[in-house]
Amino acid sequence: MHRLPAPPRGAVPVPRGGSGPALIAVAHGSRDPRSAATMAAVVAAVAAARPGIAVRLAFLDLSAPSVDEVVDDLADQGHTDVIVVPLLLGNAFHARVDLPALLAETGHRHPRVRLTQAAVLGPDPLLIAAVADRVALSCRLPLLSARVTPLIPAFPTAFTDAADPLSGLPLGIAVAAVGSRDTAANRRTAVVARRLAAATGCPTEMCFATVEPSIEHAVEELRARGAERIVVAPWFLAPGLLTDRLVAAAPEVVHADVIGAHSALVDVIWARYDTAVATELVLSA
Repeated sequence: MHRLPAPPRGAVPVPRGGSGPALIAVAHGSRDPRSAATMAAVVAAVAAARPGIAVRLAFLDLSAPSVDEVVDDLADQGHTDVIVVPLLLGNAFHARVDLPALLAETGHRHPRVRLTQAAVLGPDPLLIAAVADRVALSCRLPLLSARVTPLIPAFPTAFTDAADPLSGLPLGIAVAAVGSRDTAANRRTAVVARRLAAATGCPTEMCFATVEPSIEHAVEELRARGAERIVVAPWFLAPGLLTDRLVAAAPEVVHADVIGAHSALVDVIWARYDTAVATELVLSA
């Protein structure tokens, strides 16, 4: 977690609205309008969960509003304490370099505003549960409980649907993420597939939209392992050009929906916020 300097001693405090620090949820941004619309729906659900707290959406690139625009607006409204939650699934360059630099630059313009960067979303167990939900839904099953993860081990035995002749076939899951030129980052992302396999009892393979191993390779590996029904589980928050690329590369298999405005994602965002607030209080004590 990155914490910028507190307001200077002796500064006259500016009244802060709401019952806690404001929250800025920072998404990556995309040229695809579906991405921004999905993230807007996510943040609307986040705001609805705690109506007493000011919640805003910002983007790192390609979409509006930008982070500095949102900070400017919150500062104009009198907020002096802001928690910035990166809506990023991995702790890569954007989270480690881009966003901290952007917040530092913005903080210089607003010395009375404390900007605290929370941790990224990461492979949180609730997000693994959300992916399991999306897979279940793609197989026409009722959604599993995102908040009660012990229910997930019952997942494989539920794959029977009298209206679907394929439902009784052995299932394999290809977990598809963006991918990076940093092989260490890809190895860290691969934990998602391992945790989903442990949670569901289904064989899984990791694949990426931009680097190897490809989705075609993952499908081949799952078939070699005995899977006769394959679902692609996108490790993406929102749809876009890369999820379209995955569908085009493997049109013969089922593609589950992205995580999107799932209740588990809302819970994880507030968990990151709460941890940042608690840390901020300890550091200020």
